[in-house]
Amino acid sequence: MCSIAVRAACEALWISLREREFCCSNNFAPLPLAGEVGAKRRVRVRARACGEFDAVGGSTLTPALSRQRERENSLHPLSHEPPAPVTLSPRSRSDAAAVPLPTLPPATPLVLLNARVFAPEPLGVRHLLLGGGSILWMGEDAEEVRHVPGAKTLDLHGARLVPGFIDGHVHVTGGGGEAGFSTRVPALPLSNYTAHGITTVIGLLGTDDVARGPRELIATLYGLRELGLSAYGHCGGYHLPPATLTGSVRGDIVFVEPLIGVGELAVSDHRSSQPTLDELLRVASEAHVAGLMTGKAGIVHLHLGDGERGLELVSRALAQSELPPRVFQPTHVNRRRALFDEALELARRGVTIDATAFPVAEDEDAWSAATALLRYLDAGLPAKRFTISSDAGGCLPCFDAHGHIEHMDVGDSGALLETLGDVLAAGLPLERALPPFTSNVADLLRLPNKGRIALGADADLLVLDDANHAATVIAQGRVHRHEGRTVRRGPFEPVE
Repeated sequence: MCSIAVRAACEALWISLREREFCCSNNFAPLPLAGEVGAKRRVRVRARACGEFDAVGGSTLTPALSRQRERENSLHPLSHEPPAPVTLSPRSRSDAAAVPLPTLPPATPLVLLNARVFAPEPLGVRHLLLGGGSILWMGEDAEEVRHVPGAKTLDLHGARLVPGFIDGHVHVTGGGGEAGFSTRVPALPLSNYTAHGITTVIGLLGTDDVARGPRELIATLYGLRELGLSAYGHCGGYHLPPATLTGSVRGDIVFVEPLIGVGELAVSDHRSSQPTLDELLRVASEAHVAGLMTGKAGIVHLHLGDGERGLELVSRALAQSELPPRVFQPTHVNRRRALFDEALELARRGVTIDATAFPVAEDEDAWSAATALLRYLDAGLPAKRFTISSDAGGCLPCFDAHGHIEHMDVGDSGALLETLGDVLAAGLPLERALPPFTSNVADLLRLPNKGRIALGADADLLVLDDANHAATVIAQGRVHRHEGRTVRRGPFEPVE
């Protein structure tokens, strides 16, 4: 039998789900489930005569697709997860119309047994009950959750369970464009993130904040949310004045819910607007005040280029203003070794610095993100002031002396897990290696339900296999990856 605590959690979940069903059946927007950020508004859809009504997603399926969905669900290891979507075919208009709409049904209760939990601190073997997008219960007695009505069970057999990664620097719309319109990087699909354990992304614009602007950024963030990923963003981009929706940084952060800061504002880079100290302070004050008004991060996420001025502007901003150090977050601080030394000094003054997980050659004047983390910790600096991001979807160009691109690479979401594997191989304990990808990011960005495994936290979880790859990924209580296989994709992703 379930304990009183577990029964109470299930009753609360049942009430929440019934409220959502009532709202949907009456054409109202559903009440958001606990921990479910940006819950999708679902509306009543009339089934066409030629198909049948999909009660879960509110979309119309042809009879053939309905039979296909039934077959795939019968083979699926977790039957509450929808099958991979059908891809578009150029054969006819009727084929294209048969593509099911992306849906986000309520998260079915899920019991995780025998998880070796790192929250990020080690908690030992625990059992968890997930529901409504949150962690409803966690304890040592598996009997407490063996008979939860309607729940699916997943036995992890002692595998390591860690918080889902928060990638604090992602070009969700795609980056690039420095070498012409043909070099614009496409937007990344949903599984590009979840396949590598990323359950929350912070989207931003870079060099191109004109052809790609805030409207496209916001639309992309909402699209990722509709697919089950937690997605936030920064207004602006490399340049001043910042690209905004409302006409000001403060207005965007206050009135546009997904936007939590401004960036990536470029400094010490030939592609920047060459901001002055006064201009930087003005933008930083706008972000800071907006953060105070809303409880959002209110930070300035700063792109650092290869310029010799390095972090001089940020150092002067700290010395000549009343703004708290947490407002400034410089990224790419590991791109030059001298720049990294400057960043360490700023960390001593209270700034949270961000290393980028890009490839580094042995003879390159840079530190890999793994080496940067190890050097940071060896310096005895506060562990909470160091984060690591991927720059996924962003262009990683190499310029000649005249500012022309010689070659380019593209940031990869998988670099975060690779970096984790590197620091673990170097002997760093998992509980010390995790915070730069999880709790440190959540704390800086003021996302209290992210980055930790705790009662009431969002059910964003990552199961690591023995090779430190993503075996199972759960985002907002929904399984996106299971036993090394992606089971939830975006509507236009190819099916494996």
